[in-house]
Amino acid sequence: MKIAVASSPQIPAGKLRQLADSVSLPLYDDAPDAAYLLYQTANYLQLRSLIEPQIKPLSIDFSTGKNRHRRLYGGGRGQHLARAIGLKKHPHPILVDATAGLGRDAFMLATLGCRVTMLERSAVIAALLRDGLQHAQESDDEAVRKITQQMQLVHTDAINWLKSGGGRADVIFLDPMFPARKKSAKVKKEMRFFQDIVGRDPDVDELFTAALDVATRRVVIKRPVKSGYVEERTADFSIAGKTTRYDIYLTHNDITE
Repeated sequence: MKIAVASSPQIPAGKLRQLADSVSLPLYDDAPDAAYLLYQTANYLQLRSLIEPQIKPLSIDFSTGKNRHRRLYGGGRGQHLARAIGLKKHPHPILVDATAGLGRDAFMLATLGCRVTMLERSAVIAALLRDGLQHAQESDDEAVRKITQQMQLVHTDAINWLKSGGGRADVIFLDPMFPARKKSAKVKKEMRFFQDIVGRDPDVDELFTAALDVATRRVVIKRPVKSGYVEERTADFSIAGKTTRYDIYLTHNDITE
């Protein structure tokens, strides 16, 4: 799906060109047939759909909206994600989120005390994440500033990063994109953007194998609750809610301790 870069009129042309170069995308003036715009406003970097212009633009804000609500009311260390990561046993793990996406799970995990490295291979999504982190560091909310100081973003292919020894990880978290099982179901906005721009994760098996080789304690995979296991490999245990299941694969340290 073709993407171009544009901005509101007050953004200097040089800054706009710098943004376009950083994500290797054309300016909208040079690609008027684009389906999406990576759009720089005076305040936020946004992803806009020209296919469905009625949809609110997508941006990443760690201080408000869903991120704020989940931070304040998400259930703390009692929530399924925290239990899957093993925070009761190891409250401050070094964690790699190898499929960072919009950064919501990474932000929640940093809120709960993890040091999180986010890996994102899409230049567009990485740019949105970088913008969100920058705004968080400039926020008046001290709690948000401290949380995002625990988050590091790396624009990279996660498989290559893991195989090349990019960094240490107690826990590796995966939330891969899989084909929708119900084609007629209405897919929410963020997922439509991801499907068009990021695509699927056909190499999830390879990513899973690389994660198992690197994680010193466990690999956690987020899945739809009724879906099968990755590589048909049964998890050591799973934690399931109404719509989401976390499959936990223990590595050497978690098994022996």
